[in-house]
Amino acid sequence: MKAYYYNEDPSDQREDHDSGRAVSTDYLSHLGVLYHHCPSVSTVDKIASERSYKNRDEIIVSPEKMGPVYEEKVKMFFNEHLHEDEEIRYILDGNGFFDVRSHSDEWVRIGLEKDDLIILPSGIFHRFTTDNKNYIKAMRLFKDEPKWTPLNRAPELEKNPHRKSYLQDKSAKAGMMT
Repeated sequence: MKAYYYNEDPSDQREDHDSGRAVSTDYLSHLGVLYHHCPSVSTVDKIASERSYKNRDEIIVSPEKMGPVYEEKVKMFFNEHLHEDEEIRYILDGNGFFDVRSHSDEWVRIGLEKDDLIILPSGIFHRFTTDNKNYIKAMRLFKDEPKWTPLNRAPELEKNPHRKSYLQDKSAKAGMMT
């Protein structure tokens, strides 16, 4: 895992966009983002049990697997959105990027590879893309039945109870940083 502030240049979203400004796992945790290196599925199983994740599936995002809808899907995943549930991904193969908003509303890019597990809190604005190799295989974990409902960023989402809860948690954590 490598985290850093996203360099806003016009190149393809799948490029690194590394600004050279590193972000620590401590800062990620203040954003509510949790990272684990899991060299085995048994480590994932332990985290799943601790966090009450009951279901899982696997997804492959690649042109070979998705066919002609690949580019459309990758662009859709890259739209800024939130979920009303935690988003938990364990990388089984390949590479990709999750971008999350910092305390100052800048993008923080989190590069993930095999054996990385990330937990994004409900209510955090984020987006996802593969890297320029266009391939990632991930395990998705869910507390209940598998669902993936993105709510694209819009002013009315600031009133969403999951967003409000996230902002309250984030404010408390930001206060701890000072």
